[in-house]
Amino acid sequence: MVMKKGPTKGSGGKHRNALRGKGPTPKAEDRVYHKAYKAKKVADRRKLADPRLAARRRVDKFAPSDTTDLVFGRNSVLEALRVGVPSSTLYIMSRIEHDDRTREIVKLAGTQGLHMLEADRLEMDRIARSGNHQGVILKVDPYQYSSLAELADRADKKSRAMEAANSTAAKLSARPLFIALDGVTDPQNLGAVIRSAAAFGANGVILPERRSASVNAAAWKVSAGAAAHLPVCRVVNLTKAIESLKERGYYVVALDGGGDKTVGETGFETDPLVVVLGSEGKGVSRLVREACDAVAGIPISSQVESLNASVAAGISLYAVANARRKAAEAAE
Repeated sequence: MVMKKGPTKGSGGKHRNALRGKGPTPKAEDRVYHKAYKAKKVADRRKLADPRLAARRRVDKFAPSDTTDLVFGRNSVLEALRVGVPSSTLYIMSRIEHDDRTREIVKLAGTQGLHMLEADRLEMDRIARSGNHQGVILKVDPYQYSSLAELADRADKKSRAMEAANSTAAKLSARPLFIALDGVTDPQNLGAVIRSAAAFGANGVILPERRSASVNAAAWKVSAGAAAHLPVCRVVNLTKAIESLKERGYYVVALDGGGDKTVGETGFETDPLVVVLGSEGKGVSRLVREACDAVAGIPISSQVESLNASVAAGISLYAVANARRKAAEAAE
């Protein structure tokens, strides 16, 4: 007797996998047996061989992401190397027409142990994001800031060491002196302030982290190497930093055109001192001004509304140095 074929007992989902599809059909260029796949491979090889694209890949691999850490132009790079700006890499354009400046640049870079990389015109333009590099680009190392405690401890240690000296002038000149900048956003101004502070024997520069310039390549260049040996610190809150220094025995004088005293004549010049300067337009902020012990101004002509921050820093530092010198002469 022939039995009629029927479903197998207990088969469950036995044949379910056989009914599943294999997904969408792959694109022609993804099928290894298709001519479109071969054409894509040829196009990829051609693209990799393109010198312009190869240049872009090399630039993306070696070039810095931030142009604020770059110095370019023959005069600027040479000056930066001469003053010893900490740097890591020198980019030189291939087939560059050398002159006395480029020869000295290469010599100084070799002496300082910098990495020297050769690049073509396209690569150099992309690194500098400009065509005005004159065939040389210098990558500057990030500046190493000090902490406020380090600055104060170093200044106090120097002052205590000079207290044993027999010279009153030496004692007074060693009294701690800091410059604090409130809202100065121009790195060239910052570099000039650092240079003035080093020239008049200040112990350091204090910057807020926000709304302030940083010590980048532009500031390094303007400081003429002073940033290499004058410490700079960044603080989260300038008002709190001033209050912490006052707890250590410092006096704080803000520079402002509406001050009731004249710079250099506040009576605090021979004490541990912090001079606060504001931006050319807004000046010192209200909270910082309220935290200061005195507000002093620089007498200027009524035809001029205000002074550049770096100029004001130089004048005020000279006034402090002059007051200390006069106090030493009076004491002797």
